[in-house]
Amino acid sequence: MAEIMGVDVGGSGIKAAIVDTDTGEFIKDRKKLDTPRPSKPEAMALVVKELATHFDWHGKIGVGFPTVVKNGICYTAANIHKSWIGANIEGVFGTATGCLVKALNDADAAGMAEMKFGAGKGIDNGVVLVLTLGTGIGSAIFVNGQLLPNLELGHLEMGGKDAEKQASANVKETKKLTWKEWGKRVNDYLKMVENLIYPDLIILGGGVSSRYAKYQQFINIRTRIVPAELMNNAGIIGAALAALE
Repeated sequence: MAEIMGVDVGGSGIKAAIVDTDTGEFIKDRKKLDTPRPSKPEAMALVVKELATHFDWHGKIGVGFPTVVKNGICYTAANIHKSWIGANIEGVFGTATGCLVKALNDADAAGMAEMKFGAGKGIDNGVVLVLTLGTGIGSAIFVNGQLLPNLELGHLEMGGKDAEKQASANVKETKKLTWKEWGKRVNDYLKMVENLIYPDLIILGGGVSSRYAKYQQFINIRTRIVPAELMNNAGIIGAALAALE
């Protein structure tokens, strides 16, 4: 059994747990702390350090981060402070915790977890799209089981804005949209994405995946859709899997 600390960094909260990478189960209960404001590297490093201290953790750490991540470097900053751009995520968190850190895009992490332990388990052929509806819209695509990293479909233009400014779960909350109003926006977004990549399956993740029945009736596209099975734990689990590899 390989135990690794997984961290899921979001625009509003930073969650962590110790993961059994053989089963995807948590060894200890998840811990969540608020994402600092402003979300600068130094401040966020202190939060990750606090999480590692909470678990008395000194081993490998996997971090799902809400940006494009290449070789541990942050390339974008849609929902975090702009000072992250160009920063070495693995170095920032590694220095703070004294641990070996592996960083990847947060939606990629969630997708990896769903493909190994969740709604995508056993699907090794075709195109599977995992979408996480949260503060923004994260996206991960798997072709014959292989991840194409850093797919940023949440930033496609929709109604003159980034799609995630129109159809994320955060938009539903801030604009106080009904499930019907929001569901129609999500449907419009899914149609646009569907016409770009023609996936065989779409897995809808994020916190609202547990409430899929509330808006399912407003979704009408060609592609088969299923809610994510790992809910808000997917990012943590996938981050741990990435650190294992």
